[in-house]
Amino acid sequence: MSASKYTDNSAVKRFKAAPARPPLKQNRGVFHILRQRCFNNIGNSVLTLLILLGGFYLIKGMLDWAVINAVFVADSRRQCMEISPDGACWAGIISWFNGLIYGRYPIEEQWRVNAGFMIAVAWLLPLMSKGLPLRNFVLLSWIGLFPFLGGYLFLGGQFGQELGLLHGLMTSLALAYFVLNYLNWGLHKLGKQGLHEVFVPVLSQWIQRRVHLTSLLLVWGALAIAIAFGLTQVSLPSVAIERWGGLFLTFIIAGFAITMAIPVGVVLALGRRSKLPVIHWLCLVTIELVRSVPLITVLFMAVTLLPIFLPADVEFNKLAQVLVAVCIFAGAYMAENIRGGLQAIPAGQYEAAKTLGFGYWHTMLLVILPQALRMMIPNIMTSFISLLKDTTLVSIIGLFDIMLMARNIANDKDWIGLHTEPLVMISILFFVICYGMSQYSLNLEKRLKVDR
Repeated sequence: MSASKYTDNSAVKRFKAAPARPPLKQNRGVFHILRQRCFNNIGNSVLTLLILLGGFYLIKGMLDWAVINAVFVADSRRQCMEISPDGACWAGIISWFNGLIYGRYPIEEQWRVNAGFMIAVAWLLPLMSKGLPLRNFVLLSWIGLFPFLGGYLFLGGQFGQELGLLHGLMTSLALAYFVLNYLNWGLHKLGKQGLHEVFVPVLSQWIQRRVHLTSLLLVWGALAIAIAFGLTQVSLPSVAIERWGGLFLTFIIAGFAITMAIPVGVVLALGRRSKLPVIHWLCLVTIELVRSVPLITVLFMAVTLLPIFLPADVEFNKLAQVLVAVCIFAGAYMAENIRGGLQAIPAGQYEAAKTLGFGYWHTMLLVILPQALRMMIPNIMTSFISLLKDTTLVSIIGLFDIMLMARNIANDKDWIGLHTEPLVMISILFFVICYGMSQYSLNLEKRLKVDR
């Protein structure tokens, strides 16, 4: 009976396929998205219409003031008011444009500023080539050598006189590395080996170890000697630091502070995590003291108190004092960002480095710090953007940066009372720069895959 029960086909349930469902309608057009998100009910529809109406009147008013009714050609603010009393007077900005960019730098010497910034950008262009020899040292050389070259261009002087021996030597090394780097880049594009690699077979007959490094140093030194001899024949007119200003000075302060923020921050972060009590408490006090006061306080302390602790025969100009203060301030905030990245590294990374026989410095430089800096890219870039905007505070202590130059427009006898237009121009300029930095940060995160 049981066998017939299991062999009976009527007792087995037969599978019946369900009727096919119609395909889903995927409406991904703009109108579908707007209808689903902005006009999906009466409340959202009314709110969307009110926002559109308010935005229309806001944009229309801004365009009327900044473009349609604006005055671009005039000799004074009074003439601007006579031509269009309801529009912006951009003629004053155009009249002061040179001062906003270069400050009080002599007009006939402003080519040196342009050349310095073009060299700064050109120095980093070889980073786009992945197979370039010495590619890993391009950024380090830019940080360590370009300031000497930029200082020579901006300050001027002659080798051995206004230009000191050490400064002239470092400038020669910077120019020599710049030339060598571009020669290697050009040879790499042509499919040939670098200039210093040509001498490797010759040197290998006498040297057995570190032949490539020795060849590089010899070629670099030969170029530096030739360039140093050329610098002795050139004399650039001296330009006092007090005449620097405008966007040029803002970029110098921000660039120097941003460049030094990570090295100073790494030292302070590692010092705060040190087990040596003296180093730990010294770094801890420095970080907490600097982070507990606003930047303007640090600037005033650097300008007024720093000279008191220096010998009587040592004098720093105001720009040098500001650079020291801003670097310490940026380094203290960067130290906390880096310390957060260090704490996020799993303990297994430290144990793996010890297993490989790495010491403390090899562990930090090769294993821990690259991962910590990679994870903290958003925080680091946020600190850089804040630091760029905070550099406008140096106008309070008398440095003629772009903010102070913009304020001086309103004190000009021809443009008295012109306050709004300079501030709008500076706001747009800083927005473009900061937005570009944020987009570069996002691109860097994608390339390094920070979220993985």
